Amino acid sequence: MNELERIYSAAIHALNDAQWARAQDLAAQLLRASPHAGGAYFIAGVAASRLGQIDLALVHLHRAVQLSPKRADYLAELARVLHADWRTNEAMAAADRAFALAPTDAVTLTTLGVLFARSNEHRRAAQVFERAVAVMPAVGEFKFNLGTALTATGELERAEQAFLDCLRVEPSNWRAYLALAELLKKDKGSDHIAMFQRQLALSQQNDEAAMYINLALAKEMETLGQYESSFAHLSEGKRRGGARRGYSPERDVALFDALMQPVAEPQPGQGHPSRAPIFVIGMPRSGTTLVERILSSHPTVHSAGELQNFGIALKRVSGSTTPTLLDFDVLARVRSPQWTAIGDEYIRNTQSVAGKRAHFVDKLPHNFLFAGFIARALPNASIICLRRDPMDTCLSNFRQLFAQTTPYYDYSFDLLDTGRYYLLLDKLMAHWERTMPGRILQVGYEDLVDRQEETTRRILAHCKLPWNDACLRFEENDAPVATASAVQVRSPMFRTSMQRWKRYEPQLDGLRKLLEAGGVPLD
Repeated sequence: MNELERIYSAAIHALNDAQWARAQDLAAQLLRASPHAGGAYFIAGVAASRLGQIDLALVHLHRAVQLSPKRADYLAELARVLHADWRTNEAMAAADRAFALAPTDAVTLTTLGVLFARSNEHRRAAQVFERAVAVMPAVGEFKFNLGTALTATGELERAEQAFLDCLRVEPSNWRAYLALAELLKKDKGSDHIAMFQRQLALSQQNDEAAMYINLALAKEMETLGQYESSFAHLSEGKRRGGARRGYSPERDVALFDALMQPVAEPQPGQGHPSRAPIFVIGMPRSGTTLVERILSSHPTVHSAGELQNFGIALKRVSGSTTPTLLDFDVLARVRSPQWTAIGDEYIRNTQSVAGKRAHFVDKLPHNFLFAGFIARALPNASIICLRRDPMDTCLSNFRQLFAQTTPYYDYSFDLLDTGRYYLLLDKLMAHWERTMPGRILQVGYEDLVDRQEETTRRILAHCKLPWNDACLRFEENDAPVATASAVQVRSPMFRTSMQRWKRYEPQLDGLRKLLEAGGVPLD
């Protein structure tokens, strides 16, 4: 082995051992000696990205791909870093090129599958994860990822088998227990409870395990009508999961107050004129996915999934460099925002996910935080806010385990914190209605269930869409869905989610008193 080979081998070992600074130093030595080696640029790019040096990482990775265009792993890593930097269009172009090279190594396949899933391309994600499982059948994580993709595409029996296969080879894949429970149909019992209880007894000292398995048992017990036991598991699971998150209700109060401070109104002609976006917002678990399915059943509307793009556009144009997407620094910088620049950035960066139809649905519930900015930066975009019975809304949020990589949902680990968050949302929506009367269509979930056609017509009229009967048959919509409602929205309209809170009325007495004290009318 010559000296360059020795350095290259050491650099690869440093990458594998997560010694990023050492890998970067060794890559620099390689580049000085061999400035046209794609592998050296790849090592340098990976190391730089892990050290948070994103711009430098992209320079190195672009060069690696240029020098070694047939390396799918180089393209996949470039796509990953581009996506992490919110350069969605470029990321998906690189991922497409990597996928076309038919990679077979599990790391590249996993990277591509995650990217496709995050871009709402769940069928492609399932294809990629199937290939990953075939390459390494003993790795539980690949089977879990496959099950998640199959759930999104509606292949629920195959998804159940994938999760069971995952637990067979990797019993400590805690997420798979909850994913398996969430597939359970309301009219069926479960043969998973004994397995879950055995594993819970073995894993009581592990907070993460206790969270997932308790929440899985809560769902299974509810299906069997064992509501007291279900709520006990739910409360314990949420307690274990929220123990170290450090949620501050006071911070959310201050953030919502800051959102209601005046901003400069746009001048005539400001903002991006596109009519393509339809924003569906509201408290999570309030019916937003149902409305997305109704809208995307229309032949002119594409479902783009839950996009972070508007918050990203606002952050970029504001010039804020703080780590969180929405915080006081961003809001302080957008008192007199550049409405056209924000709108332009949003439209530009949604091109790869907006589809080929005239309109697309951006269904990120928490875009209610940005509703005032959306209305000004995209004056022709439609905005629909779902409202649901307050008690049902709060219970459904408390029952759900949302993405843990964002602080948006930290309120949901405590029942009363969830109630306090609902009160903040209620106050914010009243503010938007006062300051932008009629700009946001507020739709009651119960109205949609009880008066489906009438309410659907209101929604389409607000979006300036012609009537189409397919919107009443949303359960026939075969578009993927990756939210917590992935199982429910594949069935016709049902009433079983209404007044669910009454099953737990004794346990929810404190929540009811909190909401009533906050001025929220309850049935």
